[in-house]
Formats: sequence, C-alpha cells, structure tokens
Amino acid sequence: MYPTIAEVLALPVLRHGNPRVVAGNAGLDRPVRWAHVAEIAEIAPLLRGGELVLTTGVALPDDGASLARYVADLTQVGAAGVVVELVRHWNDRLPLALVTSAEESGLPLITLSRETRYVSVTEAVNGMIVDAQVAELRAAERVHETFTSLTVAGAEPHVVLREVARLTEQPVVLETLDHEVLAYDTAGSDPGELLTGWPARSRVVQVGERTGYHPGAGWLVTVVGARGHDWGRLVLVCSQNPETPPHRHRVVAERAASALAVHRLVARDSDTLERQAHRAVLAELIASPTPSAELLARASALAVPLTTRRLIGLAVRPRIAATARPSLSTPPVLRELAEATALAARRAKVSALVATDETAVRALVALSPEAHADTVLDRLAHDIHEARASAPAVVGVGTVVTGPSEAHRTVVEAAQVAAAALDEGAERPIHRLKDVRLRGLLHLLAGDERVSAFAARELEPLLQRDATSGSRLVPALRHYCAHGGNKSAAAAAAHTSRTAYYQQLARIEQVLGVRLEDPESMLSLYVALLAHDLGTATRPWEENPPGRGAQ
Repeated sequence: MYPTIAEVLALPVLRHGNPRVVAGNAGLDRPVRWAHVAEIAEIAPLLRGGELVLTTGVALPDDGASLARYVADLTQVGAAGVVVELVRHWNDRLPLALVTSAEESGLPLITLSRETRYVSVTEAVNGMIVDAQVAELRAAERVHETFTSLTVAGAEPHVVLREVARLTEQPVVLETLDHEVLAYDTAGSDPGELLTGWPARSRVVQVGERTGYHPGAGWLVTVVGARGHDWGRLVLVCSQNPETPPHRHRVVAERAASALAVHRLVARDSDTLERQAHRAVLAELIASPTPSAELLARASALAVPLTTRRLIGLAVRPRIAATARPSLSTPPVLRELAEATALAARRAKVSALVATDETAVRALVALSPEAHADTVLDRLAHDIHEARASAPAVVGVGTVVTGPSEAHRTVVEAAQVAAAALDEGAERPIHRLKDVRLRGLLHLLAGDERVSAFAARELEPLLQRDATSGSRLVPALRHYCAHGGNKSAAAAAAHTSRTAYYQQLARIEQVLGVRLEDPESMLSLYVALLAHDLGTATRPWEENPPGRGAQ
C-alpha cells in the first residue's frame, strides 16, 4: 500500500535536489506512511511511525550528543528516514556524529545538495500514498465482489483456492485443525516442495489470532469456520516475500475463508472435504501403479505416509435389508460408514486414507513395520461393526503389501473380497480372499469377457425359456446348486412341493440337454450362475439377491 523510500527518492521533485544516501542504505525498502516537514529537534513525540522527515537542519544542534539523541528518538518512534537539505545550515556535508548515529541505528539519512520546495515533496509523496490507498480499497472491493459471487454460486473449495492463488500469486493450502491438507493450489510452484512435511511444518506455525502473519514461516493464516465451529485453516504461503504481505492479501484470505465456511454449511449432506481429499488420492493410487512424488506428498500431507510402510486395503459394504426404512438412502449410509471407519482408524492409532465410492467405503491402512497387522485389523473391524449395529457391514481386506506401487492391488482386492462376501452371506468380522473362495475368484475375473461368455453359453436357453414362458427355472436351478444337489432341501428352500420341484428339474435337464446329477454339469451350472449374478445384479441394494431368500 505504501511507497518505499527508494520509490520516493525516484520522484522528479526529489531527483531535482540531487539526493544522496549517506547512511542507512539497507533501509531504503522501508514503507513511507507520510511525508512530514519538521525543523525542530524534538519532533519524535509528535510522530506515529513510518514518516519520512524532511528538514533543512536550521533548528538542529551541532554537538554530537544532541544529534545522536535526535537519531535515537526518531529510530525509537519508527520514523522511515530523514531527508536533510544542505543549503541553510550545513552547506557541504552533515556532521559526522549525525551520519555515524544514523548508520548504527539503520535509519536512512539522505542529503539534498540543491534547494528543494518541501511543499512540492509532501504533495507528491502524500499524493502517491493516497493514490495507493484508493487503489487498495478498489482492489478490496473487487475481492469482495469476487468471493461473494463464488459464495452465491456454491463454488467448490478447489475453485475458491484457485481464485486465491490468482489474486495473490502465492500458493494456498486448506488444512484441517489437525494440519491435514484438504485442498491446495500451488500457483505454479512445485507441489512436492509445497506439501512435503506439511503436517510437521504447520504445527509450529501459530499466530494467536483469527487471521495473522507468521514472519518466520512467511505464512498468512486465517481460521475457517462458522457458527462458532472452527474446522480448518487457510494458509497463504508468502515465504518468497519476507515482509508483511499487503493488506489486500489478508482481505483475500478472510473472504475465501468465509466462502469455504458457507460451502461446508450448504454441502453438509455430501462428503466432507477430508473424505473428498482422501478419495482423490485413493483414486490416483488405484489408477497409477507407479505413484508420482506429488501423489506421495499429498498422501503424507493428509497424515498418511505411504513410503516405508506396510499397506493394507480395506473395503466396507453395508448390508441393507429389504425391511430397511425407505428414508435410509445409500449415500448417507456410506458417509456414516466412512466416518465410522475413519474414527476406528484414529482409535487404533493408525494412519488411513478413507473414502466412499458408489457402493462401498474404501480405505488404505498404512502400518509401521513394527505393527501387528492382524491385531490392528481385528480392532478396526470390531469398532466398525460396533458403530454399524443398526445396519450391519461386511469388512473385506486385501493382501498386505510393502510399498505404494502395490497399493492399488490391495485396495482393489479388498473391494472384490467385500463384494464376494456380501453375496455369500457368511457372517465373519473380517473377510479375506481365502474366505470367499470361488465367489472371490469370480469377482477377481469380473471384467473378463471369457467368463461372461461361459455364463451365457451355459444359461442362455434357460434364461430365454423363463423370459418367454414366465417359468422360474433359473431360481429352481440356483436352489438346487446352492444345496449341493439335495432335491428335498432345495424344494424346501424354494417353498415348492417336491413333486412340482422335481418337475422343474426335469424341465431344466430337457432345456439344457444335461443331467443335473452329473457332478461336472452341476459345477459348471453353479459357476455360470455365480458369474451371471455378478455381471447383471447390483448386489448390495437388491431386495432378494440370487442365492439368498425366497425365489
């Protein structure tokens, strides 16, 4: 907002006086709050700090002690500098005591060798200051308009941060109060440099007020929250500029914090920013077998270091019964389950990325080399099941891997195990790949066209017969296979008389041209049924999934 001494000395009205800096050259970047003409030696008590004192020296003393006291008083009140005209009192040079005191105090001392109209100097300097203040106010007004529009439009956090970076040309980070990075914009700088070691760096930066500047870190920090509930901090990283950032940067930070707080209130029925940040990292880990350095830095900034850790994929899927309340929609259930999983990880004192997808909660647990994986998983599963007593959940885990390059494998495997266990209907605290057996294998091969083609070849005649005649031969076959060829048990499960059920089995053999009592035929048909169900049904939300319940 204010011009520096160097900028003031560049004004034509001062250049006319042949200015020369005789002391305090290092302080030429000091801001000038006002230009003030003062001839008396006892001017310091009348100043507020930041003034550039203009004098002809006619009333200044000549003795060294008084001149040293004059400089000390100006330094104490924070004067920006002193300009002395060498015309009326001192014609050639300033007294050595005055120059020496100014140099020792770091107070810029400038001489003018030609007579200068100080009224013109004050008009020019103070006009420059007023113009800068008006420009600052106009810039602040534009900032208010910008963030008001973003707030009304319900802009997402990354859009708000992008605008902050554009307006300030500085990197910006949105973090939780636990110093986990929720979103950021690098403003063109290196993401790895910005995020590496973020939680540890952020913990030591405390400003003691709602918005404040930390000179040591070069961070402008403002608290984010509304209605008395603070939940994050917005950090403007100004380390490239050791001076206090301009006032408009503070305005930008505070208006952005308000927009973010309003967005959280409006979007409280959607995933939290923490879950969104975790989802973005997990999605990239699954898609990238070789994670980039930036991705690893982002995970570490979320307090989940992936290097030198053992990683375990976790998938949690709710069991929603046919009698569930109609108002119990899928997204709220998953959000609640995700928060339960994150809370379980915190209670177990382990780091974990936790996010939701369309049907389940996915997590990547990062364990130290010394941690006992089974013990941690048992505790996580116990806490998750305890939290979800009203809507039981299936917990699937993947294989333990030793590095981020294998993270995608264990996360995908856990999701496949949970889906297979949900179909199977077995009740276990934790499901592993060895527990889901054939269903697990088919889930691993779910995207293979050859499996789909096999299921179609085996079942197509039966599916067409049911579709055209309204018969229920496929459900009858499913009960037969599920009960290992025990016709009586299958008939009871189908709620059909034995005579009618035996007739259905005979019709199945006729349509398919096979003998159901042949072990290979029954096995092939059972595998085909499992593959068909996997490819066509949305398993967790069906009212009567195949293989469970009445047909």
